[in-house]
Amino acid sequence: MANTKSARKATRKIARRTAINKARRTTLRNSVRKVEEAIAAGDRAAADAAFKSAEPAIMRAAQRGTVHKNTASRKVSRLSHRIAKLGK
Repeated sequence: MANTKSARKATRKIARRTAINKARRTTLRNSVRKVEEAIAAGDRAAADAAFKSAEPAIMRAAQRGTVHKNTASRKVSRLSHRIAKLGK
């Protein structure tokens, strides 16, 4: 248990930040899952539509520090590559 006033405040801040990051991570995963489901179904139009909303969500999570920017870029790149393969 935190002993000092500043440590108690730090604990409160960490709890608040954890809740925010958890919500952002959930949004990120849900948007990626929608794209992956469309890819698995082989529906190029649905995959494109889901990707258009997922890409900003992924990059926003990186911008806000929820995930690393390279991780976000890698996710976007891999998803776009998989969507491009659907057209062939």
